[in-house]
Amino acid sequence: MTARQDDTDRFYALLHDLGDRVGGPRKLSDGSPQRWPAQGVLFFCEDGQDRLSGSHRVVRVDTHALTQKSTSTLWQRLCSHRGCVSGSRPGGGDHRTSNFRMRVGTALLSRDHPRGQWPAAVRRGWSERRAGFAARDGEYLLEVAVTEHIGGMPFLWLAARDRGDRALITGNAIALLSGRSGGLDQASAQWLGLSAESEKVRTSGLWNEDHVDEDYDPAFLDTLERLVRTA
Repeated sequence: MTARQDDTDRFYALLHDLGDRVGGPRKLSDGSPQRWPAQGVLFFCEDGQDRLSGSHRVVRVDTHALTQKSTSTLWQRLCSHRGCVSGSRPGGGDHRTSNFRMRVGTALLSRDHPRGQWPAAVRRGWSERRAGFAARDGEYLLEVAVTEHIGGMPFLWLAARDRGDRALITGNAIALLSGRSGGLDQASAQWLGLSAESEKVRTSGLWNEDHVDEDYDPAFLDTLERLVRTA
């Protein structure tokens, strides 16, 4: 058995332990637990995306507030991915505040294009940094589809107050799992990410772009284990 296989198995064993400690994974479509840690790391899985062992593989590793000026919380990060639960566009969201939503949206646009599901104006404008009210109204149904897809993805969260710990775990976990740098668990042929606009998403098997071409330091697993034990 290779060192990378050992490290990958240890990573997933630690996530299994984390799941036991926090009461199992949640879905954004289910609402929120009673209490979130202020800072942490997120591990998203996806139905139909499994390891050879049969358990879900992680398809996105996420965190927040990695700069000294940033004061965002873990729940605020989740809200940007979750989308709107009320207001004038319930069930929608703003993909311009979440690169996760942006990437899922490009994949839906590409996958569904042959069926003509999305208007040409939506396909052209989705990647624009800004949009007026009319454009956002036109994007609403696609935002709803993105909300539904991300909302159905089970995820675990790890409390991590230290910015350095969050950066260490996030970057190295992505590097460990990325198919571009030797990750062992491949995306299935039905994975939505294979239709994403980003080549890094398509070839890494992750809804991430940063760190997917990097080598990982197995010592990060010691930090992960330390934080899991106190979860």
